[in-house]
Amino acid sequence: MIRTILPAAPLFLAACNGAALAEAKPETTTGPQNAFWQAMNSHCGRAYGGHLVSKDAADAEMRGAQMVMHVRDCAKDRIAIPFHIRQQDGEWDRSRTWVLTRSDAGIQLKHDHRHQDGEPDAVTLYGGDTADRGTAQRQTFPVDQESIALFRRQGLDASITNVWVIEVEPASDENAKFRYELTRTEADGAPQDRNFAVSFDLTQPIEPPPAPWGFESN
Repeated sequence: MIRTILPAAPLFLAACNGAALAEAKPETTTGPQNAFWQAMNSHCGRAYGGHLVSKDAADAEMRGAQMVMHVRDCAKDRIAIPFHIRQQDGEWDRSRTWVLTRSDAGIQLKHDHRHQDGEPDAVTLYGGDTADRGTAQRQTFPVDQESIALFRRQGLDASITNVWVIEVEPASDENAKFRYELTRTEADGAPQDRNFAVSFDLTQPIEPPPAPWGFESN
């Protein structure tokens, strides 16, 4: 009896360990965050036109402005999305790039801001990390401590309660849209409510724009 029981014990333990490893698989490789990542990746290489949808007076100059997002660089754990805005004088502001990075902890959003000569802006690489699983279409990024410190150094205390949201639907969705949003509220400690949101139609790809400032040409 002993000879038949002993070999079974390691097999039982191996099965248990395998189950535990399956349960411990990072959220970013399963569940809604993985679905979100795959939806974003389905647009890799494509550019889309969009517009401002929020109503804050602070964004009056952007109202009606032509906007383009370009899912330009896609790697296994990093996606870079330049955000181009045509200014009132007809010139394009190519200073902004949204950078998504995923890890075992979740998904991070950073904002890479550059000057036209490619040099980083004084306020750059700020953002936040997902604090929950989100959904396959929507992920929320509360401001992180590194960004809070940066905002305070730059005298931007109004931004220390920022929350960013990205919504995306896969290219296979016949009504696919992309939405980027920045919010902060008095209820969370901001001096006043703030809402900035832009929306892009993902059903109509357009010609990709030039490279954002500070990045290599296409």
